[in-house]
Amino acid sequence: MGKTFAIPTVDDVLCQHFGHCQKFAIVQTDGKKVLNIEFVTPPIHQPGIYPEFLAQQNVDVIIAGGMGVKAQELFKQNNIEFYVGVSAETPEKLVEQYLAEMLQSGQNLCDH
Repeated sequence: MGKTFAIPTVDDVLCQHFGHCQKFAIVQTDGKKVLNIEFVTPPIHQPGIYPEFLAQQNVDVIIAGGMGVKAQELFKQNNIEFYVGVSAETPEKLVEQYLAEMLQSGQNLCDH
C-alpha cells in the first residue's frame, strides 16, 4: 500500500530543525518505491500550522531531524507517523531507507 511522506528540507536535503525548513518534500510511494517528489512551500511557521498543513497534504509519515513536542502531539492526534533524529540526506534516499526498513532515527534534536 502506498504512503505519502513529508520531509522538511533546506537546499533539497533534510533540514535538521522541522520549523525552519524552506520547503517540504512531499514524496508519493507505492509502498515499494518512490513514484513522485514535489517540493511545496509551507505557510509561515507558527505553532500548530505545519501539522495542519501536512495533514491537508494527506501525509502518512514525517521524517525529520528535530521536532517540538507540540508538533509531535498534533501528528499523533492526526494519526501521522513520525521519525526524528534522522541524518541529513536527500528526501528520496530517506524514503528509500524507510521502505527498505533501514531508516535510522535517533535523538530528537529539538528541545521545545
